[in-house]
Amino acid sequence: MINRIRITFLLGVFVMLFSVQAKAQLKPGQLVDGIAAVIGDEIVLESDVDEQMNYAKQQGASNTDKCEFLENLINNKLLVYEAKKDTMIENRSAAIKEQADAKYRQLLSQFPDEKTMLAAYKFRNGYEMKNAIEKIDTDTYYGQSKYQRITEKADVTPNEVTDFYNLYKMQLPEVKDEVTLAQIMMYPKLTEAHKQDLINRLKKIKEDIKNGETFESQARIYSEDEGSAANGGLYKNIAKGQMVKPFEAAALNLQEGEISDPVESEFGYHIIQLIKKSGKMYDARHILLKATPTEDEVKTAKAKLDSIRGLILAEKMTFKDAAFRFSDDKRTKFNAGIIPGADGSDKIERESIPGSISYELAGLNKGDITTAFDDEDNRRKVVKIIKIEEVIPSHQITLETDYDRIKQMALNKKKNEMIEKFVNSKLPTTFISIDGRYDNCNFKANWKKESVKK
Repeated sequence: MINRIRITFLLGVFVMLFSVQAKAQLKPGQLVDGIAAVIGDEIVLESDVDEQMNYAKQQGASNTDKCEFLENLINNKLLVYEAKKDTMIENRSAAIKEQADAKYRQLLSQFPDEKTMLAAYKFRNGYEMKNAIEKIDTDTYYGQSKYQRITEKADVTPNEVTDFYNLYKMQLPEVKDEVTLAQIMMYPKLTEAHKQDLINRLKKIKEDIKNGETFESQARIYSEDEGSAANGGLYKNIAKGQMVKPFEAAALNLQEGEISDPVESEFGYHIIQLIKKSGKMYDARHILLKATPTEDEVKTAKAKLDSIRGLILAEKMTFKDAAFRFSDDKRTKFNAGIIPGADGSDKIERESIPGSISYELAGLNKGDITTAFDDEDNRRKVVKIIKIEEVIPSHQITLETDYDRIKQMALNKKKNEMIEKFVNSKLPTTFISIDGRYDNCNFKANWKKESVKK
């Protein structure tokens, strides 16, 4: 069965990447504190298993075997337990806690008030919700880190890829319609007058702070940073290299308590206050005014992109060269503008393309380029042109057409085997207790530590 070649651990880890929205599925009176299993000093709650199943069903999974979902969670918890003992894996507890606070504030910015948000996510208070976010992020970080440590040397030879394909080719799914897309993306440039207006507004805010207003109150009123505005602009435990360079350079050149002049970054304009600095970590507050382009500024950027498109169509430059010279997207400009797919390849399933882009691609064929259109990237207004590099109709997977995809499947299988070997090696020395309601489960690993019959 094809399920046999999926990575058991990956399901356990990456299903846990869902946001705290899964918590919103809990119903009044539902069991949330029942312990399903204990692995070392890590706990799997009955509610964790239910949430995994509910989330998988929402994503279209047909599997409803609760035992399998529990085993996925136990696998991950054992890796988390081992990761926390591994001195080669950095302890990021403080950073994860701060990240959870930032995520909480970002979610809060999408609601009129905290009470409304907590009601939407079915949490009793903010402390409980932050703990839930922190728990998911902690398990994800440690589970992935240990997984990478165990499998970092995994590789497959061409012969192994061929053997894998010959063994499983009758079970491999059909590939859906796919395309390879390349893009040139630009951030619309602000006019000098627009930039000066933002700078003047920040200078006025700084002057008000000097005259008695607090930085915190001004950040809550004026800052457009969803991650920190509700917390008075505060970011704690910032590691050097974590923030964009202009922000960090300005912050670290301040004395504690000092406020910078307006600083420009890729996100807009800031004033920054250094709260404290200790070694490679620092705390800072900031007020951000985003560089949100006006309608005229967007039109100017689209006109520039359309002129670049004209040069490409006239064969005065290649799309690859234009992407390198003009694209503001650091993820694609050095790779001929190619947009990576969900699996890391350059192929994207047509049905997964966002509706706004699908609309622009409608009626276009291989080699065609859209006219310039506006879109959003990480909540920033951008303009784009997109070229259809390849069109791949739906087909059965073969070595000739899908070698890289099959190689990744074979590599995943090998990694899975390495994880299983590691887990089995730890079973004899790890405390494991599974609730009696799962006594009838037929687990793949010997979690119950039953004696092996000779």
